[in-house]
Amino acid sequence: MAYAYLFKYIIIGDTGVGKSCLLLQFTDKRFQPVHDLTIGVEFGARMITIDGKQIKLQIWDTAGQESFRSITRSYYRGAAGALLVYDITRRDTFNHLTTWLEDARQHSNSNMVIMLIGNKSDLESRREVKKEEGEAFAREHGLIFMETSAKTASNVEEAFINTAKEIYEKIQEGVFDINNEPVQLTQHGTEMPSREKALRCIVEPRRLCLRFSLKDYRQTRSQTVSPS
Repeated sequence: MAYAYLFKYIIIGDTGVGKSCLLLQFTDKRFQPVHDLTIGVEFGARMITIDGKQIKLQIWDTAGQESFRSITRSYYRGAAGALLVYDITRRDTFNHLTTWLEDARQHSNSNMVIMLIGNKSDLESRREVKKEEGEAFAREHGLIFMETSAKTASNVEEAFINTAKEIYEKIQEGVFDINNEPVQLTQHGTEMPSREKALRCIVEPRRLCLRFSLKDYRQTRSQTVSPS
C-alpha cells in the first residue's frame, strides 16, 4: 500500500514493562498474557492516517536487558519517534528512566519525538509510581506523557498516534527536513537502503538477534514476565 510518509519508532525501557505487549496491542489489537523476553529487537508495522495522509509506522521493540544495550543503541539511528516505557507497579523501572533518556538523546536525532509511557494502568491496586510523578518527569524533560494498559488497550492507540501527530507537525513546521533527515523518515513510499537487511529483520527477527548473543538467548529464553 502506498504511503505519504514512513516514521521509524523505537520502544525502550526496562525488561518486563510491557513494551512487546504495547506493540502487539497496537499492531494486532490483542493481548498476550505471558510473553517471552525480547531477545535483541523485534519488529511491527501499521498504517495510520493523519491529516488525510497515509503514514506507515515502522516500530522496533527493543530488549530491556543491559546485555543487549549495545544492540538497542544501533536502532536509535534514523528514529523519528520513541516510546519510553516504565511500569507503574515497579518503582525501579521509573528510577531508570533518566538513563534510558540520556541514551536515547545521545544516540538519536535531536528532534526525535519522545512519548513517556506509564504502562499497566489496569493494576491500580499495585501502583508504586503516581501519575503526577510521570507528568512531572515529562514536563522536566520536555516529553509527552500518557498512562496506558496493554491489557485493556487503554490509551495504546493514542500513544502511538499522538507521537506520529507530533512528528507530522514537526515536518509541517520544517523542524524535520525530509530531504536531509535519515531515510526512515521517508516521503512517498520510497524504500529504505539496506532493504535486504531490513526485510530479514522483519521476517526473522529472533533468528537475526540470535546471531548477536546466543549465550544471552539461552539464559533468558525460559524466563517470562508479567506484561500487562
